[in-house]
Amino acid sequence: MEWFGDGDYWLSRLVFQRALAAVYLVAFLTAALQFRALIGERGMLPVPGYLRRVPFRAAPSLFHLRYSDRLFALCSWTGVALSAALVAGAADRIPLAAAMACWAVLWVLYLSIVNVGQTWYAFGWESLLLEVGFLAVFLGNERTAPPVLILFLLRWVLFRVEFGAGMIKMRGDRCWRDLTCLYYHHETQPMPGPLSWFFHRLPRPLHRVEVAASHVTQLVLPVLLFTPQPIASAAAAVIVATQLWLVLSGNFAWLNWLTIALALSVVDGSPIARPPGQPGAPLWYEITVIAVTAGLLALSYRPARNLLSRRQRMNCSYDPLHLVNAYGAFGTVGRVRREVVVEGTDETRLHDGTVWREYGFRGKPTDVRRLPRQFAPYHLRLDWMMWFAALSPGYARSWFGPFVERLLEGDRDTLRLLGHNPFPDAPPVHVRARIYRYRFTTWRELRATGQWWRRTPDGEFLRPTRLRR
Repeated sequence: MEWFGDGDYWLSRLVFQRALAAVYLVAFLTAALQFRALIGERGMLPVPGYLRRVPFRAAPSLFHLRYSDRLFALCSWTGVALSAALVAGAADRIPLAAAMACWAVLWVLYLSIVNVGQTWYAFGWESLLLEVGFLAVFLGNERTAPPVLILFLLRWVLFRVEFGAGMIKMRGDRCWRDLTCLYYHHETQPMPGPLSWFFHRLPRPLHRVEVAASHVTQLVLPVLLFTPQPIASAAAAVIVATQLWLVLSGNFAWLNWLTIALALSVVDGSPIARPPGQPGAPLWYEITVIAVTAGLLALSYRPARNLLSRRQRMNCSYDPLHLVNAYGAFGTVGRVRREVVVEGTDETRLHDGTVWREYGFRGKPTDVRRLPRQFAPYHLRLDWMMWFAALSPGYARSWFGPFVERLLEGDRDTLRLLGHNPFPDAPPVHVRARIYRYRFTTWRELRATGQWWRRTPDGEFLRPTRLRR
């Protein structure tokens, strides 16, 4: 079938596949380095207990067959190694079927992790990586031209990511409609980056321009992705530019980088590089791609209807395989930043003069003198969930108690997730948590105090607690 492949997207596919493999690598590395404290056998939300409550059909995972921390580590590090091989271009040096198998293994491994990750993996970019990763299985390698059906489905994913985010904003917080949301967002976002302070201090008229540009990028340009070239490429290029702006202004794990990869798959690379000689696609491959496309288009009905619904849901999966999902972010923007500050003391008896020492986190604000750091695309899961905990204790009900218990035990795996442990020799006797309001300092305050943040007490999150003997 002559229409099946389009060699003009040979370079676009190459770049997209390398970028996707790099995102996979970061995702598996994040899992390997953090899982023991979060979902391991002695973690805050242990996988074995979850598997006893949830059947395979509700959360398909290899770990339903058997779970151990050693097996989870093996799966994670296998994902790291295979991702690195695909970044290096290994898939283009092996037969088509073997290349598809490599991408399929990555998808199965990561699906198995996400489906037992519980609240630690309940982020939109997990589903996005799985949806895009599933499509990558059928995108082929250098032995065949990029299939136009899969290229179309990649645009359909990008459309839902951008348009879904745009619609949730227009239906959500009023500040998106009056163009004032960025008066607050750079300061109150989940995990600011090293430039977020400077973004927050931009003139307010420029903030309004940012919001207006966001609406154009998310509500108009996605439609242009389905127009002829070079219009589609131009729309994709603008999406890439806006995503890079978001990369500079905050830490959103691999959401922005994966969106950039999707946008690059739209770009016509033929003016830059011509494809090598490619044989026609084998019949079994063409039949497989057509069948998969038909199935995914049928599953797209609910996400498409969601885009048009007044009760639009964001970051929602409609099936346990995360094949076609709904996306969106920041329908509501906070005006005030609250942070949960965790403290401990080694004093047995508490009194008014008790000395409390703070635990430091890697990414979320704690030390007012420390400039926020860049971690994305690496995902600091505990730091993100601490931001949600400050919004409402309900977000932390399942895991905050076990987290405090492990601090009182001096659990090594949990302490590795933190940026600073104030009790290096022995664990504390008591731990408490308090709420503070944080705001970025002004230029004058920064010069006078050297502080990037000002904070004021705003209540108690957890009363002093100790281990029961």
